[in-house]
Amino acid sequence: MPLPIGSKAPDFTLKSKTAAGLVDVKLSDHFGKSTTVLLFFPLAFTGVCTTEMCDQTAGLGDYQKLGAGVVAISVDSPFAQEAWAKTNNIKVTLASDLNKVVIKQYEVVFPMLAGVGDTAARAAFVIDKNGVIQYSEQTPTPKDLPNFEAIKAVLAKLK
Repeated sequence: MPLPIGSKAPDFTLKSKTAAGLVDVKLSDHFGKSTTVLLFFPLAFTGVCTTEMCDQTAGLGDYQKLGAGVVAISVDSPFAQEAWAKTNNIKVTLASDLNKVVIKQYEVVFPMLAGVGDTAARAAFVIDKNGVIQYSEQTPTPKDLPNFEAIKAVLAKLK
C-alpha cells in the first residue's frame, strides 16, 4: 500500500539526465512554491509507460495552470531515461531511483516485475506546497493507469 493521504512526503534527491548533464531533482525544492504530482512508473521503453508519459507530456500545460509540477520516477538509470525521453519526445521531468530507495520510502515497490526484478509500481501522489500527501494511488496492476481526472480534481482544490 502506498503512503496514505495526510502523510509527510519523504524528501529525496535523485538524478536526472538533461542536455546540461546530470542534475539533481529534489522534492523539497518545490515546497512553498508549487504542488507536485509525483508519478512512479515501472520501466522506460515499455508500452504502457511510454503511453503514460507521452500523455502526461501533452498535458503539462494543464498541470501548470493548476499550479503543479510533474516528476516521474523509475528505477531506470538516468541515461536510459534520457534516451527514452529523446526517442519519445517526453518532456516530463524524469528522475532515476536506481538504488530503489524512494520506491521503498513511498511503499510502491512492485516485486519481480515479469521475473526481471523489483521495480516501481505504477503510482501517483499529489504533494502540496507544505510537503503533505493530498492524493495517493497505486494501480491494481502495472498495466493500469492512475486516475488522472481525480488527480486534477485534487489539484484544482489546492490551487
